[in-house]
Amino acid sequence: MDNRGRSIAVMQPYIFPYLGYFQLINAVDEFVFYDDVNYIKGGWINRNNVLINKEKKLFTLPIDKSSSNKLICDTFINRALYEKWKKKFLRSLEQSYKKAPYFDDTFTLVKNVLSTSNDNLSQLALKSAVSVTRFLEIKTNFASSSVENFNSRDLSAQSRVIDIVKKNKAKVYINAIGGKELYDKSDFKSCGIDLLFLNPSIKPYKQFDNNFVSGLSIIDVLMFNSKEECRMLLKNYQLE
Repeated sequence: MDNRGRSIAVMQPYIFPYLGYFQLINAVDEFVFYDDVNYIKGGWINRNNVLINKEKKLFTLPIDKSSSNKLICDTFINRALYEKWKKKFLRSLEQSYKKAPYFDDTFTLVKNVLSTSNDNLSQLALKSAVSVTRFLEIKTNFASSSVENFNSRDLSAQSRVIDIVKKNKAKVYINAIGGKELYDKSDFKSCGIDLLFLNPSIKPYKQFDNNFVSGLSIIDVLMFNSKEECRMLLKNYQLE
């Protein structure tokens, strides 16, 4: 946690996101799921990569009438396709990772997240992130912008984020490194907020006997690393 005051991050929810997402969660006191913004069709909200037969393989949750004109919180999984997809996905995970050192606990966690009667995509993605966070015993608090109804969606992206930070009485806002193109430190500073960017460092870890494959879901990290090792990996970042 940053020692300059209460810290916060605001990010869209993703299903079992990559390690850098959890580094951001670990770096702040409060994490807000930004789910009342438009769903990005073809983005990473409902998909990620895992190792299948020791190769990077994309998995994608089936969406009901996906549209970039809908908010994330108003987007739903396709229940008719979901149960078949879930069964196939879990079978693939079991076949590919059953010899991984931490397969049992990780498989149980994934299975519990996906065993849901809630068809809302945002809630399912949120559940995946919160479940992993609690499994790793990270104490960050969570909120979602659609539930809290922080402010008007008519505000510009930067103004809305600043408003969320102020309403949470935070002094430090930490954004993913990609936000450097979107946000201006001086604008935040004029509102009494320190803006920092988290630059992740994804250190290679042992995956079976093959060369390290990067860019995978947190599922892969959990399969091959103990809780203690995962918590160490979460600290591998720089704040700029």
